[in-house]
Amino acid sequence: MATELRQLLDGLKYSPCASDALIAESEAQLGLKLPDEYVSFLRVTNGGEGCIGKNEYAIFWKVEELASLNRAYKVQEYAPGFLIFGSNGGGEAYGFDTRTEGWPIVRLPVVVMSWTEARPMGESFAAFLKLLYEAE
Repeated sequence: MATELRQLLDGLKYSPCASDALIAESEAQLGLKLPDEYVSFLRVTNGGEGCIGKNEYAIFWKVEELASLNRAYKVQEYAPGFLIFGSNGGGEAYGFDTRTEGWPIVRLPVVVMSWTEARPMGESFAAFLKLLYEAE
């Protein structure tokens, strides 16, 4: 997936990869095991920002920021089971629906962080990236 991932992220300005130790430490802080595809992403880039495809913009948080930023946004208070990993830079958060098997990706408005506002963005992290990349 690394080669395909790099192609999808061609317009992204990203940070150096996350180490396995940093990923494990973040998982311990979250009390969750992150999906394999997302971990593969972290091994290519530990956060980043920029265009994906021709029409989408994304900001991805560093793995070591996940626990603290999710707490700061009070995610579990407003949308229990949502785990934000980034945003579109325009008020919508991207994250995993940890309540559902396979942890599909959803988009929620940050201002009205409620499951009633959730929009599906892919059944997997790879599908999510492809959806952004191919958006018209």
